[in-house]
Amino acid sequence: MVYIHFIVNPISGKGSHEITETFLKRHFHESNYKIAVYHTKHPKHAIEITNAIVRYNPDCIVACGGDGTINEVASCLVNTPIKLGIIPVGSGNGLASNLNIPRDIDRAVEIIKHGTQSKIDVGRINDHYFFSNMGIGIDAMIIGKYEQSGKRTLVSYVKAALSASFWFKPVEARLKFEGQTVNMHPFLLFISNSNEMGYGMSLTPNASLSDGFLDLILVPELSFIQKLQLGLAVLRNKTNTFKLANHTLIRSLEAELPDRIFLDAQIDGEYYNLKTNKIKVGMINGGLKVLTP
Repeated sequence: MVYIHFIVNPISGKGSHEITETFLKRHFHESNYKIAVYHTKHPKHAIEITNAIVRYNPDCIVACGGDGTINEVASCLVNTPIKLGIIPVGSGNGLASNLNIPRDIDRAVEIIKHGTQSKIDVGRINDHYFFSNMGIGIDAMIIGKYEQSGKRTLVSYVKAALSASFWFKPVEARLKFEGQTVNMHPFLLFISNSNEMGYGMSLTPNASLSDGFLDLILVPELSFIQKLQLGLAVLRNKTNTFKLANHTLIRSLEAELPDRIFLDAQIDGEYYNLKTNKIKVGMINGGLKVLTP
């Protein structure tokens, strides 16, 4: 008997999915599976639910939602024997895409039933885990404006990116990583564990979820023309051709923004206002068990 809990975000993907208890019981027959289904009701609710059910030691907890829901569930499963399952019904679905988990719900269900267990690395920024990426540069402002739009679409994301490119002003950052000390005004400070950040776009197409490293991209303050060139490179998934982008593999990083009291950050595509001007980034090698094709 396989014991599975499902945590469903009912508004992911515009709320158009049909992941219901009836649907799941039809696919996970009681002769072979014991299942429980929960629906989230507010932001961070998936964390509350997952923490409450971890003590029952299910075989698997399945996040049915987008990257935000997946992050909330997965963060509670780091360094536990419980496997994460994913049914991606969000807008970006960057982590699921990297793991080759299809957006087709029936096919994703089959992976929950017959997939293999894989271990992936886990990133950490202060007290928060990330599984795809995080950043404290322009991407944090983009995500903030994207969330304010109230629309989880690619068009809304592009509009947010264009707006942020006009309003974002880089500030001084003091960085330490891999034996280096760097002072700069980063337009982009992006750290990725995954080769995709959603909507098929990637800043780190060569990143691996299981290589024991995080991929750091640093881009200095840019002119208007250089911003356009970077934007085009991002849309074409060719940031490696943008000469001002510095790519480095890291295991850890420390950053301080001395002119700030708090930091704006994006963590797995969700906006955070961190009540500090310092961050410590690290990683846990193979810290999460995930069901994959």
